[in-house]
Amino acid sequence: MNRKKGLFLVITGATFWGIGGTVAQKLFHQYAIDINWLVTTRLLIAGFLLLAVQFFGKDSSQILGVWKKKRTAVPLIIFGLMGMLAVQYTYMASIKHGNAAVATLLQYLAPVMIIIYLILRKQSVFTRKDFITVSLALAGCFFLLTNGSISQLSVPILAVIWGVLSGIALAFYTLYAVPLLKQYDSLVVVGWAMIIGGFALSFIHPPWQMDFKSLTLEAYVYLVFVIVFGTMIAFWFYIESLQSLSPKESSLFGSIEPLAAVLTTVFWLKEPFGIFQWVGAICIIIMIALLSLNKDSSSKTIQLLKMKKPLRFR
Repeated sequence: MNRKKGLFLVITGATFWGIGGTVAQKLFHQYAIDINWLVTTRLLIAGFLLLAVQFFGKDSSQILGVWKKKRTAVPLIIFGLMGMLAVQYTYMASIKHGNAAVATLLQYLAPVMIIIYLILRKQSVFTRKDFITVSLALAGCFFLLTNGSISQLSVPILAVIWGVLSGIALAFYTLYAVPLLKQYDSLVVVGWAMIIGGFALSFIHPPWQMDFKSLTLEAYVYLVFVIVFGTMIAFWFYIESLQSLSPKESSLFGSIEPLAAVLTTVFWLKEPFGIFQWVGAICIIIMIALLSLNKDSSSKTIQLLKMKKPLRFR
């Protein structure tokens, strides 16, 4: 029963993540929702909700405990600004200028960027598995962005730029959070990071500066889904799935996110998606699955993800 519960949680959470991006696209394109306002509101509300889950269901002392030591407080602020805020903003910007399917798939290039980073830092060697991973990623990007034609992009250039930046931000997010997650629950780290990022962005667009009367009931439903289901519940379910599934299993089923984003973008929003773009999407999803199924626990990437020391970024 615990395993069935874990599978339900991870599949539901990953699906909510993927659909959340598609719903955000509808808010941008149909209701002209300001990206700064949406990211600010999404981060602040979801962050407070995650800390509430921690307060009522787990070790509540960690919520303030993370701020009592300079060696955790400073990295948490950096993670909130350069990790959480950067990931959320670049991802949403890619959706706004393009679509959720392409934005999600480009963001999932982060593992390849981590591999390249480790090789450049001479902390890893280029293996055959790395070659297959990078080749799938490059082929997937080529078909996804060109639809098989080298004469022009099938995706707006701004969407591509923001999508690549989102992948870079996610790579930093993944690596930089390791030492914090060794000391505190993920709900605490991510919850505070969301609040930090949302608070910083509120100086650009305060969450209360919004013409709420102009929004329809349908728009409010979409906003609730993006903020609550596509952010807070999606993350919470994913973390809870780890109680009954291995990290490898949760990671594998988490790859449903890009598939959900592609399917809802194409079939719900009726976005054009060429045959070669489908090929590219499949290449990237296979790449994610291969990384999740990697049984080489001695690989440098996995070792670094288990490190207690923070990686230094230049």
